[in-house]
Amino acid sequence: MNRFQRLGAVVFGLALGLAVSRSVAAEPPGWKVGAARAKITPEKPFWMAGFGARTRPAEGVLQDLWVKALALEDAQGHVGVVATADLVGYPKNIYDSICRELKRRCGLDRAQLMLTTSHTHSGPVLRDALQDIYPLDDTQRALIEEYSVRLEKLVVDTVAEAASRRTPATLWAGQGEARFAVNRRTNNERELPDMLAKGIAPKGPSDFAVPVLAVRTPDGKLHTVVCGYAAHTSAMTMQEYGYHYSGDYAGFALAELEGAAPEIQAMFFQGCGSDQSAAPRGTLQQCKKMAAELAASVRKALDGPMRPVAPQLKMAFEFVKLDFEQATREYLEKTAESSGYESRWAKRLLKALDQGRTLAVAYPEYPVQAWRLGENQWWIALGGEVAVDYALLLKKQYGPDTWVAGYTNDVMAYIPSRRVWEEGGYQAGAFPVYGLPAVRWCPDIQDRITAAVDRLVERLK
Repeated sequence: MNRFQRLGAVVFGLALGLAVSRSVAAEPPGWKVGAARAKITPEKPFWMAGFGARTRPAEGVLQDLWVKALALEDAQGHVGVVATADLVGYPKNIYDSICRELKRRCGLDRAQLMLTTSHTHSGPVLRDALQDIYPLDDTQRALIEEYSVRLEKLVVDTVAEAASRRTPATLWAGQGEARFAVNRRTNNERELPDMLAKGIAPKGPSDFAVPVLAVRTPDGKLHTVVCGYAAHTSAMTMQEYGYHYSGDYAGFALAELEGAAPEIQAMFFQGCGSDQSAAPRGTLQQCKKMAAELAASVRKALDGPMRPVAPQLKMAFEFVKLDFEQATREYLEKTAESSGYESRWAKRLLKALDQGRTLAVAYPEYPVQAWRLGENQWWIALGGEVAVDYALLLKKQYGPDTWVAGYTNDVMAYIPSRRVWEEGGYQAGAFPVYGLPAVRWCPDIQDRITAAVDRLVERLK
C-alpha cells in the first residue's frame, strides 16, 4: 500500500465514523445482535470450484476465505442468523447437515437461518457438488470430504458463537449502486472495453443496486455491515491467479471496508447474478477496481441518510418442488461420446441406469425464504444460480428497496426466469455442471418460485 492509499484508508475510516455518529444518536437500541467469523481457507490445497477450464488443484492463497455470521434478535425475542461464506455455493447435503446441527445445538429452524454465499470462483470444491466438472481421483475426493466435514463444523460454530454474543444495537437500511455488472447473455465481454470507451451502454437487464444493512452500537459506532451485489464473483479468471484461493471482488471489497475500520465486520451476499458478469475482468488490477467501486458504494450508503429498522423480525421458509424434463438413455449415450464434464456426467448417469437405479424427475426441495425486518424491509433469499429477472420482478412487486439474495441455502443448478427459459442457452439449464439428470426445467419454474415468495410474504404481513 503506497502513501496515497494509506491516506485514503484513513480518510475512509474517518468518514465511516462521522457518518455513524451524526445519524444515530437519537435512535433507541431495541435490537440485540452478535457477530462472529472463522477462516475457512483450506489448510491443504485441493481442487477449486467455479471454472471448468481448470486442469489441476489449487496452488496457493491470494486471499483468505471466511464464513461470517450475524445474529439478530428483535424486541419480541425472535432470532434470525444470516451467515455469509466465500464459497461457490452450499450443496444440499451440507446445507441439510448444518441445519440439523444448528437445530440440535441452538434450536434454530430453517426459516431462522439464511446461509448465503458469495459464489466466488476461487473457493474449494465441496462434497457432492460439481462432481462431474473435474477429473477427481481418490486422493482429491478424500481431501474434499475432509474439508467438507471441517467446513460444516466451522459454519455451525460460527453461527452459534454469533448467537451467543448478542448485545443491544440499532439496525439501519440503505442502498448504494455499482455499475460493473454486465448481462453476459447479451454482451460480448471482449467487445466491452471498446464499447465503454465509446460510451455505448451494455445491453440487457442488470441489477446495479447495492443493498446495505448497518448494525450500530447504542453509542452510534458501526458494528457490522452487510452488503450485496448481483454479479458473478469470477473477476479473477484463469488469466491471473487462476489457481489461488480468494474471495474475488467481494472479498477485496470487504477487506477494504474492514481495513479502513478494523473494529467492524463486513459481510457480502450474492444477488441474482446467474446471467451477470463482473466486467471487464481477468486481472487482479481489474478485480480490485471493482472491489473499490463496491466499497465506495457501501461507504456512500453508510454516509446516509439511512432508514432506521424497527426491532421487528418475521421469518418464513418453504420448499418448492421443481419438475424437470428427464435426460433419456438415448440422450445420455450420445452425450457420453463427447468429451469433458458433459461426457463424465452422462457416463455417471448411464452407470446408475445400468445398476437399475431410477433417475429423478424433479428437484423436490427448492428453498425459498423471506424475512421482514422492521415495518417494510423485505429480504428474500432463493436457492441456486438465479437469473436477474427474479430480483427485478420482486422489487417491482414489493418495492425498490427489497433485497433479493440468490445462491442461498442450497445451490443445485441454474434457475432461469421465464424469459431465459424461453431463450434457452447456458443459464437456462447447464445441468451437466451441477449433475442433475435433466435437460430442461418445467416451463412454469418462475411461476412456482414467485408464487412461493408471495405466500411467504402474505404470512409475514
